Amino acid sequence: MKPLTFTLNQLQAISKKIIHGSKSKILCFYGDMGVGKTTLIKSIVAALGGDGNTHSPTFGLVNEYYNKKNEQIAFHFDFYRIEDEAEALDMGLEDYFSTDIWIFIEWAEKIGSLLPEEAVTIHLQFIDENTRSIEFNMDTK
Repeated sequence: MKPLTFTLNQLQAISKKIIHGSKSKILCFYGDMGVGKTTLIKSIVAALGGDGNTHSPTFGLVNEYYNKKNEQIAFHFDFYRIEDEAEALDMGLEDYFSTDIWIFIEWAEKIGSLLPEEAVTIHLQFIDENTRSIEFNMDTK
């Protein structure tokens, strides 16, 4: 897909486009530190009906998100701090992949060989303080 440029006030529309266009519930986010991966994930969780308690799981590696009915809607991984793919396997990553719950992965490049073929890649780039570029492939990784 051709890159799209968006501002923060267009985040909700981008999130809905990702949700409705994705052929997989496994979304892998790529981009430099501070580009807005977590911000985009927060917006996607909100669009899925999340309860508003969304933050980066950098230290815990994974967060679980629920909707207002307390139904689980997503897992959010942040692999920035892992040293190798074995750490992701040790935490049971393959079991998460076998669920039918949305999975958001920041720093997916750290576990590249573990990602399922159907995973959707989302690349974010910094344009300026309020603008980002996003490119995503909705078919496969």
